[in-house]
Amino acid sequence: MDDARVLNRKYETIAWGAFFIWLGVTNLVRVLPDGVGALGIGVILLGLNLARYLSKIPTSGVTLFLGALALALGAFDAARAVLRLEIDLPFFPVLLIVIGVVWLLRDIAHTTPRPS
Repeated sequence: MDDARVLNRKYETIAWGAFFIWLGVTNLVRVLPDGVGALGIGVILLGLNLARYLSKIPTSGVTLFLGALALALGAFDAARAVLRLEIDLPFFPVLLIVIGVVWLLRDIAHTTPRPS
């Protein structure tokens, strides 16, 4: 295994560890404001790709997208809580729907024959 692959695996291991620790913390500490959990997940995923980028390892479009989405949804939830808006946008169902749509669109884009 070359150095870049070993380093990438180390980054992924750190990110997964941070992800599970963060999920545990946000579920144990109920006084955290809405959106903090999603914001943390977004930071972890985007941080993983920043580490890859700085190490000249190819970044992952999937984790970049999911990190940006988590950050956006977390910011929306936090702003909604602070501004006391009555809009309810549950994070995980929206995340699952967006992942499914992106997955399908990616597959369609890769399997559609391109004109010669």
